[in-house]
Amino acid sequence: MVNSAGPAADPTAGPTGGTALGGPGGDLHLELPDGPGGRRGALIRALRDAVRTGRLTPGTRLPPYRSLAADLGLARNTVADAYAELVAEGWLTARQGSGTRVAHRADPPRAEHLRRPTATPLRGPVHDLVQGTPDASCFPRTAWVAATRRALTAAPSEAFGPGDPRGRPELRHALADYLARARGVRTDPERIVVCGGFANALRLLGRVLEGTVAVESYGLGFHRGLLTEAGLRTVTLPIDEHGARVDLLPATGVSAALLTPAHQFPTGGPLHPGRRVALVDWARRSGGLVLEDDYDGEFRYDRRPVGAVQSLDPERVVYLGTASKSLSPALRVGWMVLPGHLVDPVLEAKGERESWTSALEQLTLAEFIASGAYDHHVRRMRRHYRRRRDRLVAALAESAPHVRVTGIAAGLHAVLELPPGTERAVVRAAARRGLAVEGLGVYRYGEAAGVPGDGLVVGYGTPPEHAFAGALEALCGALPPADGVQ
Repeated sequence: MVNSAGPAADPTAGPTGGTALGGPGGDLHLELPDGPGGRRGALIRALRDAVRTGRLTPGTRLPPYRSLAADLGLARNTVADAYAELVAEGWLTARQGSGTRVAHRADPPRAEHLRRPTATPLRGPVHDLVQGTPDASCFPRTAWVAATRRALTAAPSEAFGPGDPRGRPELRHALADYLARARGVRTDPERIVVCGGFANALRLLGRVLEGTVAVESYGLGFHRGLLTEAGLRTVTLPIDEHGARVDLLPATGVSAALLTPAHQFPTGGPLHPGRRVALVDWARRSGGLVLEDDYDGEFRYDRRPVGAVQSLDPERVVYLGTASKSLSPALRVGWMVLPGHLVDPVLEAKGERESWTSALEQLTLAEFIASGAYDHHVRRMRRHYRRRRDRLVAALAESAPHVRVTGIAAGLHAVLELPPGTERAVVRAAARRGLAVEGLGVYRYGEAAGVPGDGLVVGYGTPPEHAFAGALEALCGALPPADGVQ
């Protein structure tokens, strides 16, 4: 039975007659236009307009009239009468104990308020083999929830106050143990600074570095952009079959070098052992720094694990890692393992208050690592991605045996070498088949001797399992035949 709201009975208040600000039936922003009917008429027009335009959707609970009256500086009877009139007109419904809500039979929003700025609907690709993300459907939800529960139960009260710019000590201790065991990193928790991912780490380092930074001739352009935004210049190190040409570093006069030694991105393959030693020798002689991006170091398949370059000289190498590939980029959790002389400058650049990474996520990740759940997840995903890689290789061997696949011993992507001059055409052919995939040229920067000129970077970790077969079919259909003619 519909009940007209009035001062004696406030059906909008719910069973307790209280107001839940910020929740259902909480705050409501209204502009009261001038016009006939005084404040009551203005309120009625404002509420009608909010419903008509879709700002208040059907079923939305309105604030109790006493609360709205206080917020708007109106008399309670004014708001109660406005609610009652709108109930009578069919804009609202009001039932004792349920509150006042927008009626489902109210006029729908007008088309002019909902029309898209473009006349054509936006359509995304059907299949996605763009590198850069793990299989999001494999996030360990159950184990993560269990770790969250344990972490919050055990957390000290101070964990819910202002954060330490270094990051939560629980996570720094867990990382120090894990990185030493799994990646050969030599450090202690006081030299680890938690940050909001690799980009956040690079921004912070950009504030404390000076001079020129060497970058690999293939890599992510936005990483170079972050260095440039920080006022640093960049020079290019060519790539060949053994990785970055670190022998060229002495002639460049750079103060730092940003490299992906465990698995060069995107061409694939580890930095040659001799070059790893030469890289550290350069840093020692010149006083330079190595910025080691270990973006997917956990995922290797057909080779022995390649440890971190940082282990060769912890005072000359900054080790950078994240949970983006191993867990999810949505976590926005990364870490820097710093030489002793850089800890204070980086913390000063970061500031007194941690504004990038949730302490609650840090506590959960610490528990996730310490409990062994992280190791279990990485092993499971290593098997998952290896099967993906094998399916990719098998599909290409059957449908396009003339296409050479490289960079497949580790990581979440492969490079498909293409005949010269065909890369753009193949990317377009893939798009016509509803497949998003990137050409190798997207990642090229400056001279790139000794690596394939044209190719595709195929992120085989990206699609959910049910979509992977279709993505492979679209990929094989877009590749040029053996004679190079589409």
